[in-house]
Amino acid sequence: MPFRPYLALALAALFAPYAHAGEVRAAVAANFAAPMQRIAAEFEKDTRHKAIMAFGATGAFQTQIANGAPFDVLVAADEATPARLEALQLSVPGTRLTYATGRLVVWSSRPGVVDGQGRVLSEGRFSHLAIASPKLAPYGAAAMEAIANLKLGRSLQPKLVQGANIAQAYQFVATGNAELGFVALSQVWHDGRLIGGSGWIVPASFHAPIRQDAMLLAPGAANPAARALMDYLKSRKAVDIIRSYGYER
Repeated sequence: MPFRPYLALALAALFAPYAHAGEVRAAVAANFAAPMQRIAAEFEKDTRHKAIMAFGATGAFQTQIANGAPFDVLVAADEATPARLEALQLSVPGTRLTYATGRLVVWSSRPGVVDGQGRVLSEGRFSHLAIASPKLAPYGAAAMEAIANLKLGRSLQPKLVQGANIAQAYQFVATGNAELGFVALSQVWHDGRLIGGSGWIVPASFHAPIRQDAMLLAPGAANPAARALMDYLKSRKAVDIIRSYGYER
């Protein structure tokens, strides 16, 4: 009988991390969909908090958040959008962080189409080249920078097929509607290798760094699950997942 209070205290301590598990609504850049799904699964396992995620173009999320969309966290594809939202006082001050730096790849779903030096772009033996919208998606803007750096703007312009975001650009290539495209390395890379097709990783010097920032938004200020997710993005487990998809940290 005298041991029961100690047993109750022990059980309370054991289950304390799960007592206040909640949900966090996260707007996540399309290029980060695969790693974020893995991170969210580990996050829920470790904290019992659940991440409810929407994936899309960062530019579109900016408009939605400015118009009152109730997201707690933004996991963006650039650093400029979070900076603008911060300037508009739509985020919690001091929470913005760079969680990854992305890489761009010219990719075909078929082996042997894209060579290791990217000569396929200048040879022009293709009809359609997919990119994400340069106005909405940072990876699309980076693709246009790379094309300009290669001095191929005039020859490639008639072949460009734009997706609303990088996920749609990837789908154009994956389904064969475009023979090749500029996609996020994270969409076709895992554990140090391409997971299919053929590709050329665009040199980082060909475009501005694709620094990707996350931030706690104003609706998430009082949400412990939202703050926990922001902390989790900095954890060793999350960093290892991020790097496994070809991002730099």
